[in-house]
Amino acid sequence: MRLASLKNNSRDGELVFVDDELSKIKNVGSDIPTLQFALDHWQNIYKTLTVRYKLFLANKSKEADYIAGNMHAPLPRAYQWLDGSAYVHHVELARKSRGATMPESFWVEPLMYQGGSDTFLSATDDFVLIDEKFGLDLEAEIAVITDDVPLGVGENEALDHIRLLVLLNDWSYRELISPELAKGFGFVNSKPSTSFAPIALTPDEFGDLWKEGKLNLTVESKVNDIKIGEPNASEDMVFGFGKLISHAAKTRNLSAGTIIGSGTIANRNLIKGSSCLMEKRMLEILANGKASTPYLKFGDTVSIEVFNNKKSVFGAIHQKVVKG
Repeated sequence: MRLASLKNNSRDGELVFVDDELSKIKNVGSDIPTLQFALDHWQNIYKTLTVRYKLFLANKSKEADYIAGNMHAPLPRAYQWLDGSAYVHHVELARKSRGATMPESFWVEPLMYQGGSDTFLSATDDFVLIDEKFGLDLEAEIAVITDDVPLGVGENEALDHIRLLVLLNDWSYRELISPELAKGFGFVNSKPSTSFAPIALTPDEFGDLWKEGKLNLTVESKVNDIKIGEPNASEDMVFGFGKLISHAAKTRNLSAGTIIGSGTIANRNLIKGSSCLMEKRMLEILANGKASTPYLKFGDTVSIEVFNNKKSVFGAIHQKVVKG
């Protein structure tokens, strides 16, 4: 099932079905108005959603056209947004870039931070940058959206609480991260609003490509229409989403609508490129003694997309950096 939130006069949009060609949409129904409502009542309404989705696919020709610019993020705002560090090799490079060593414990227990979730950006929104000196960077990630998750859930059981998969860009201000983390309280100013591709998919849509809490598809990232990387989201993922959810629920319940990100997708195979500019810069430093790739500037564009059999899976993130 493919779901999206159509922009309307409300903050949370109108829940719609989207076909696999990303050509047609249909409202789910006034009794299931938003994605958050659906997640809150998932157990009771899933069969209804499935029946309506099949009817939509069978009779979609007369439905409204899918227009990417008319879509919100799947959840325009969420009760909770947590980002993990599943690709530990990337974490190691990130710490090197700011002169920090990495404890061995990072290979057995994931890092995770709680980001701002009151405002998410849609896939086509301009990104407003106040100052280029902040060091704006993209970070391509896969994330899951859960239903209610109980305190102390195990890794295997946690997988049963995944309701949807999404694609996102976890923007970062690289030049603000080190001084902010030095204060000892974590990210705030260095993590602006996150952007999401428009389509959220149930795990069954992926078939064998979704296994053990990992998605076996490549994620393509471009800056100014030049590809910077296409790493595989399953390869070198040290912590699957079961582990990430279990870690987040170690000391608390998680509310339906919690979004948990994988962290920046990164493969050890350098031929596959990078999902962020910081990693490119760090590899340049290791190879040449200095970074040659600049961070994002006013007027730059960022594109992130996942394809399966040449079809766009989540829809494209395509945004322009504009001066605020």
